[in-house]
Amino acid sequence: MHRERIKIGLLIHDLKVPLAVIETGIVSLLQRREKYGSLTEKQEKALARALRNTKVVQTLVNDALELGRSREGVVNVTSLRLSHLIEQCLIEIFDLVDRKTSERIKICTHLSLLRKELEQKGLMLFIDEDLWCQELYLDEAKVKQILRNLLNNALKYRKSRVELEVDKKDVHLVFSVKDDGEGIPSIYHKKIFESYFQMDDTDTHSVRGHGLGLAGVMVLVEDMGGELSLESDEGKGAKFLVKLPLANK
Repeated sequence: MHRERIKIGLLIHDLKVPLAVIETGIVSLLQRREKYGSLTEKQEKALARALRNTKVVQTLVNDALELGRSREGVVNVTSLRLSHLIEQCLIEIFDLVDRKTSERIKICTHLSLLRKELEQKGLMLFIDEDLWCQELYLDEAKVKQILRNLLNNALKYRKSRVELEVDKKDVHLVFSVKDDGEGIPSIYHKKIFESYFQMDDTDTHSVRGHGLGLAGVMVLVEDMGGELSLESDEGKGAKFLVKLPLANK
């Protein structure tokens, strides 16, 4: 089994180079018109769509590699500014679905400006300003993957609103992602974290299955010594709560 994981890991790793070549080629066509010639509006839209999907695959590849490292017990703790981590997650998320919002997030120079920008997209950010500026010791890649997965899920299944709340309690970083969607019936609360699980197609509620998404999130949280819990009921949205121990300097 260990040998099979290594083979799969190598295969996933080898996907990074061709994906980078594809991305570079598309960006060159879009940005270096003087060398490659002009584009029609339809060609530009097609290339932009191809670029977005290339970035999606790159994200999936990086997430799969990080999940593999996590299963091998690899944890890379570094000093990180919480504001930078959250901003990078938001930029990556919106870069694929709303490029203009992504660009505006990049130039937000203060927490209050970022909140206003996100509120226009139905995403409420609750965090103390002192904590926003703090430097913490965590595995940045894993935390970013967890947060991005949960936010993507919430944005996909919301009706109109998503809440991201971040706090620090004693020696733990605690954050929750809540949506106002159809919710998850209690009979699915454990199964939702199983690999490849999806709610039955005959169910009247939105399918919450994300393949390995939530199962992967659970693995990453547990490998960092943290806890992941779900609060949800039919018609009342879903709230995922993550509690991660902070490392010492």
